[in-house]
Amino acid sequence: MLEAIRNRKKEDGFTLIELMVVVLIIAILVAIAVPTFLGARGSSQDRAAQSDLRNALSAAKLFYADNETYAEASMTASELGDIEPSLVFSATETVVNTAGATDVGYVGNATDVTFVRRSASGAVVFSICDDTDPASSTAGTHFGTGTDAATAIADCTNSGW
Repeated sequence: MLEAIRNRKKEDGFTLIELMVVVLIIAILVAIAVPTFLGARGSSQDRAAQSDLRNALSAAKLFYADNETYAEASMTASELGDIEPSLVFSATETVVNTAGATDVGYVGNATDVTFVRRSASGAVVFSICDDTDPASSTAGTHFGTGTDAATAIADCTNSGW
């Protein structure tokens, strides 16, 4: 019997333990990589929303330079859309409270305007506010974040995201 085992031909291939070790190593690498990828994805979606808000503010400033007002009665969503066609504007800030919303909501009066947009990640609403009244204590451009439009606008006193 012992002689038969010694004379046996060696079979090529992997043992079950070797295959299980390889699968375990791959599983560990996937467990490390997936959360990192998802974090990077969420961060890039947040940055895209912030970029859209900056573009919306640029469009509004161009409108303000021509008309000297941010008032919603004069600055319509279609006029802003003509200036910045890559964005969809809505003349209400609450449009971003709907899950999956991609519109840029805005509210404005003669001297100030606020834009809000929900990130594609769905968890955060960003806002950007511009006040052109030099006598105002909040003059300038400010940024905010929140879970809905109201909290993002209320937080619109920060100096950056």
